[in-house]
Amino acid sequence: MEIGINTFLTDEGISGTALGPALEERGFESLFLAEHSHIPASRQSPYPGGGDLPRVYFRTLDPFVAFGAIAAVTDRLILGTGVTLLIQRDLIHTAKEVATLDQISGGRAVFGVGVGWNREEMADHGTDPRTRGALLDEQLEAIIRIWTEEVAEYHGEFVDFDPMFAWPKPHQRPHPPIFIGGGEAAARRAVRHGVGWIPNGVSDPAAVAAQLAGFTGNGLPVTVTPGPPDPAVLDAYAAAGVQRVTLKLETMPEAETLRELDALAKLVARYQD
Repeated sequence: MEIGINTFLTDEGISGTALGPALEERGFESLFLAEHSHIPASRQSPYPGGGDLPRVYFRTLDPFVAFGAIAAVTDRLILGTGVTLLIQRDLIHTAKEVATLDQISGGRAVFGVGVGWNREEMADHGTDPRTRGALLDEQLEAIIRIWTEEVAEYHGEFVDFDPMFAWPKPHQRPHPPIFIGGGEAAARRAVRHGVGWIPNGVSDPAAVAAQLAGFTGNGLPVTVTPGPPDPAVLDAYAAAGVQRVTLKLETMPEAETLRELDALAKLVARYQD
């Protein structure tokens, strides 16, 4: 099992160009970045974590721009979104961004997507929260066509485009790994599309088997994001065949971040051959 990091990169914490090499030096396999285009001032949608929405949500950097810089200063680090709010994005531009990142990084992109929770944020992008799942289904089908077909075409209820040429194609073949983030509905969607699943980690090792029971055994990968820095829980996920677990890294200045990474890196060695 691989161990990665997930975090919010902002203008107030460590830079991506400092974080990426620091992760490679300490043996972390991957970096997964969160995404929010903006946070509506109304704050009607409750924060799923409870309480006030953390400051980092208001200040997060664009993941693909940040990953472009990180790719230039790293060699092995897997660059994943955890998750891209695809339902709020232009599909064709996003297909190009992911393919471009995969090209310039030499095939290190992982595309995590989700339907999101902030209904006001969706509305500002013209996305109807009631149909966001159906929209995501069509977007995933369409983006794979753009990545894999010389002349791509798609006609659905929510996504519709005539034959097009779109380059670059991704470095990875047939395309970068796709993961769908969320709970049981996301797991079912991942199975339907034949892609990976990103669930949140549990805190009790005894709960791991139940959490994964409906998904494991189908040959599709699981990336737990975030998982607790608890060896017992991580061992349970490793025993269950999870591909990777990412550990949460709070957004902090560079010196504090490096000290925290030194502590978390002790867990990486447990799963290295």
